[in-house]
Amino acid sequence: MTQITPTRLSDGRELIYFDATKEAAALHADPAAVADQRGLPPRGGTGDVRYDPLTGEWTAVAAHRQTRTHLPPADQCPLCPSTADNLSEIPASDYEVVVFENRFSSFGPALGELPDLQPANTGWGTTTSAFGRCEVVAFDSAHEGSFGSLPPERARTVIDAWAQRTEALSAMKGIRQVFPFENRGADIGVTLLHPHGQIYAYPFVTPRAALMGRAARRYFDAVDGRETLLGSVLKSERDSGERMVLEGKHFSAYVPFAARWPVEVHLVPHRHVPDIAALTHGEKDELTTLYLDLLARVDGMYSTPTPYIAAWHQAPLVPELREAGYLHLQLTSPRRAEDKLKFLAGSEAAMGAFINDTTPEQVAATLRAATFAGKETA
Repeated sequence: MTQITPTRLSDGRELIYFDATKEAAALHADPAAVADQRGLPPRGGTGDVRYDPLTGEWTAVAAHRQTRTHLPPADQCPLCPSTADNLSEIPASDYEVVVFENRFSSFGPALGELPDLQPANTGWGTTTSAFGRCEVVAFDSAHEGSFGSLPPERARTVIDAWAQRTEALSAMKGIRQVFPFENRGADIGVTLLHPHGQIYAYPFVTPRAALMGRAARRYFDAVDGRETLLGSVLKSERDSGERMVLEGKHFSAYVPFAARWPVEVHLVPHRHVPDIAALTHGEKDELTTLYLDLLARVDGMYSTPTPYIAAWHQAPLVPELREAGYLHLQLTSPRRAEDKLKFLAGSEAAMGAFINDTTPEQVAATLRAATFAGKETA
């Protein structure tokens, strides 16, 4: 049973320890052991979002993020446990899993509702507060690694943290979507080597989620709610087997038929659930095992660790999209060969029309044949 211990940093940001062992929980229950000694000034105000009338989308303006920490040396890592020489973002001398509000947040700390723009209003010039919340999830106290390098017991605690934070953030005023993710590798733009991920709680449904949500809703309505779109796709992929990578009792992983990225794998629960918080204990246990297996296979494709984005797609917190929404992971990598990356150029970046340089069937075959050998390089 994961023990949850909340506290506050010296600038008022929330920090939460997630501990699976009694020893760690006891340490973090001592107020003196988790007190932030830095005496930080009060955190800055909330940034802005601007409305783009040509697309109907919101863009966050977060110029303060230009000063965020970039690849610091190990003895100055802000995610390592605090020492006398390095008072970090995590005050305790050790920890298992920690979640805290991002010091360089794109959204929040203020919460609220975005304006409801009417169709007859272009929305030109509309600027409002970037309501929401951005959190950092430190997976482990070790300085280097990723989710795939975690021992199973630590990975399981991270999943508990994702579930708890999804439930808590979903209940906050104005939140429309909760998005846990991990960026892995310099080629993705990672600025900290410490194993970590993030959770964004948006005040709007993001463009990608809205597109997928509308497609799911159309299908759901067309079949009178008898099944979900993703559930039907999952069944088709399992029946075919051509692009399957892993199959368990509760989850399956496959390379999608119309994959956009050179490496793209979807990890999907067999049961229709909206988010990680809705998973049962047994489902979380199997997710731990299969996810670590999948990441090891992705690393096993080449002789060096594979850069990736691990994106947890959870159902938006909007009734018309949530009913048909279906939790799943989309893991993507721009790596199209050992020494080559897929860059988003004219067609992809400007038009959103992806051209894949690999075949989903061959990638699936490679992943099925891959072993855990890559795990040691994570």
